[in-house]
Amino acid sequence: MIRPNPNGDRPRVHPGAFVDPTAILCGSVIVQENVFIGPYAVIRADELNDTGGMEPIVIGAHSNIQDGVVIHSKSGAAVTIGERTSIAHRAIVHGPCRVGDGVFIGFNSVLFNCVIGERAVVRHNAVVDGVELPAGFYVPSTERIGAATDLEALARVSVQDSAFSEDVARTNNSLVEGYKRIQNEF
Repeated sequence: MIRPNPNGDRPRVHPGAFVDPTAILCGSVIVQENVFIGPYAVIRADELNDTGGMEPIVIGAHSNIQDGVVIHSKSGAAVTIGERTSIAHRAIVHGPCRVGDGVFIGFNSVLFNCVIGERAVVRHNAVVDGVELPAGFYVPSTERIGAATDLEALARVSVQDSAFSEDVARTNNSLVEGYKRIQNEF
């Protein structure tokens, strides 16, 4: 469902993107080319900042927002998802937040008030809160990364992790074409 927010802002979805009919996009949301948005995802830009404005939620080209993902932002702050980025099932991205290009965010992970650098990997059930994670860093499953975390203690993304991230993005890109082809059948 694509709908306006109370301010009258409407989502803008590139014609080459696929949004599952069960997903909800509300308000100032920009979905770029060849994006896959899976079943029951919720992307909602509807809160205003102190001056009555709102930054958009932007989903970069060739990215995928998988089943049950929630993307929202506090007080109209910006949320940007880079290109060729995968946000896996039931993850939460709550702005302000910026996720770089080629990033993988694992199942049930939570991002809040953070920056995730390009090609970083945040594995399943991890939390990244109030920190800037540099490019190419690896957050293991179930870890909590915050302002007090010694980032130098974190591993770098391995060749295998990078290949996995690229495979997930490639697989979901192929789903866009397939679902666009049959979208009038459901």
